[in-house]
Amino acid sequence: MRQKLLRDLTKGPLGKQIFFFSLPLILSNLLQVLFNMADIAVVGRYAGPIALGAVGSTSILVTLFTGFLIGMSSGVNVLTALHFGARDRKALAETVHSSAILCTLVGLLFLGFGVLSARGILELMNTKPELIGGAALYLRIYFLGMPAMAIYNFGNAVFSAVGDTKRPLMYLSMAGALNVTLNLLFVIACGMDVAGVALASVISQYVSAALILLALLRRGGEEYGLRLRELRLSRSRAKAILRIGLPGGFQNAIFAIANIFIQVGVNSFDATMVAGNSAATNQDPIVYDVMAAFYTACGSFIGQNYGARQKERIKKSFLISLAYSFGAGLLLGVGILAAGPRFLSLFTKEAAVVEAGMHRLRVMSLSYCVSAFMDCTIAASRGLGKSLVPTVIVILGSCVFRILWVYTVFAHFGTITSLYLLYVFSWAITALAELWYFLRVYKTELAEL
Repeated sequence: MRQKLLRDLTKGPLGKQIFFFSLPLILSNLLQVLFNMADIAVVGRYAGPIALGAVGSTSILVTLFTGFLIGMSSGVNVLTALHFGARDRKALAETVHSSAILCTLVGLLFLGFGVLSARGILELMNTKPELIGGAALYLRIYFLGMPAMAIYNFGNAVFSAVGDTKRPLMYLSMAGALNVTLNLLFVIACGMDVAGVALASVISQYVSAALILLALLRRGGEEYGLRLRELRLSRSRAKAILRIGLPGGFQNAIFAIANIFIQVGVNSFDATMVAGNSAATNQDPIVYDVMAAFYTACGSFIGQNYGARQKERIKKSFLISLAYSFGAGLLLGVGILAAGPRFLSLFTKEAAVVEAGMHRLRVMSLSYCVSAFMDCTIAASRGLGKSLVPTVIVILGSCVFRILWVYTVFAHFGTITSLYLLYVFSWAITALAELWYFLRVYKTELAEL
């Protein structure tokens, strides 16, 4: 008997289903944002602008590695949804158990690499001398939580694929409350500044990982449950997971690599601008992660309906998810811009830092909605099992384009606004190519349905 929380995504009204499927994901994603915002807010208000700049200088690198783990989990989500929709119990079990091993191994690999290379990478990014010591310390501690983050994202992907988006939210809520409490304890009471917020994040990540892992183990009787006796790596399933997950991981990582060039551009300004940029970038995960909930819904709905051979529901799932994500990006962007200085004052008391942050808010707030056309289309292609070509398109249209922009347009004008404008132009160009590819795949792959 399936748990009551599981959902058959192949039947019912799609508009309502996608919205209520996405709602727990939105809350879950926002809680993860609050983890990082709590770090930045506590450091900025109680440890000063240097500590704020140090933590902010690591954001691109943190995004690089966590983005890879999230991309890997997209392969888990798509294949779990596909086999669940097709009612293939054997393939589903092999996928879940192989995914658990693969994701954990990647998390351990990132732990070792991050701890050993943190300072060297920060030096390559031209991190300010006054910021690099704190930034390196923050990174080394933060990377201790990579295995936990990998396990949580694996479990979240499995539960989302079978229609249960409430359970991960519950576990993340518990870990989030712990994170905020530990932030205040370590920074204010113990005076640990950047080390304190990093340690609080690591502890909370292990708590969320333990909770979601135990939940999967307790559901060993279900087709998607985790059973220790079956915990082995299936070569065929591992290849399938990597075929979808690796391009997704590399796409997110390459985005972050391209953004390192942007951070280098930001670092060419004074420490006040760097701190202002760090404060303003807290807008990004709020908007992105709400929109990302609809991308996850898009992949899960398309995956299950592709497994069930429901052609019309595949198309409608994409269009509805796109509309929701576009609307969310527009409303949130405009809302945060309207809040402006009040939003930035959550992270700094310095008026000059707030003014520097407003440069970014003014450009980015009306740009986020454009990214929906790119990211939602990529999620739709992955739902059909196509991940490599969308990744190549992203590399060329967004990542390479961004690097070229930094060394041409930004190099020519040299203003912070000319640097921030590259986001919306890269999203628009990439979206056009991704839409073309998805429509081509939709017509050819589903012609027989």
